Amino acid sequence: MTTPTTRFSNRVADYVATRPGYPPGVLDILRKEGLTPAMTVADIGSGTGLSAQLFLANGNTIYGVEPNREMREAGEQFLREYSTFSSINGTAEATSLPKASVDVIVAGQAFHWFDAPKARTEFQRILRPSGFVVLMWNTPRLNASPFMKAYEQLLHQFGTDYREVVHTNVDRASLIAFFGSDQFRSFTLDNFQTFDRAGLRGRLRSSSYTPDEGHADYEPMMRELDRFFDEHNQAGRVRFEYDTEVHVDRVHSMR
Repeated sequence: MTTPTTRFSNRVADYVATRPGYPPGVLDILRKEGLTPAMTVADIGSGTGLSAQLFLANGNTIYGVEPNREMREAGEQFLREYSTFSSINGTAEATSLPKASVDVIVAGQAFHWFDAPKARTEFQRILRPSGFVVLMWNTPRLNASPFMKAYEQLLHQFGTDYREVVHTNVDRASLIAFFGSDQFRSFTLDNFQTFDRAGLRGRLRSSSYTPDEGHADYEPMMRELDRFFDEHNQAGRVRFEYDTEVHVDRVHSMR
């Protein structure tokens, strides 16, 4: 059975090529929360480096903690020019970072894979007393357009375990349980990508809950994707829209 730490191993190339970054407005939000370039950040589930890049551009020192070898190596390659990035083979539940060693913990597109109670304990251990946690996702805006609605319908039709693992299963009650308080701050920012046909195919393949090439449903899924790409594209491209969700709280709120 594929585990959360290995399920993206054969999707890394598509993930690198097609997954969105995070808008600069995330940094504006976090500066108001106290983020400065001098702070040390642990990026937990750092994957291919998309979330770490945002903080590295801000001048922060980053520890990227990623258990999947293929994803971790892709992140190391992507961020190779940043001398303040360190790559660590670890998990959210066992980062290997020293006690009280970081000012900020960020989990971008990753928290829904964690064992939340164990991760919470580990986060409390590695954060400094004034530190805070940032949980963020790029959530497809599935009702934004007929194209986005068609994409969602495709996932329900062909997804292998889409309903079970999609990150929107992390609801407010889950966040309250994790932070230990209902006083965390939540923000939403606009984000989008545009794809040609090949790019959209890669974006679909990058999701761990879609059939792999060779699966009986792979070719029917791609034919359906092509069908609604043909129906909805403008000048050979479609607009893939997201809400960038950001949830922030300080460690003292975690009880």
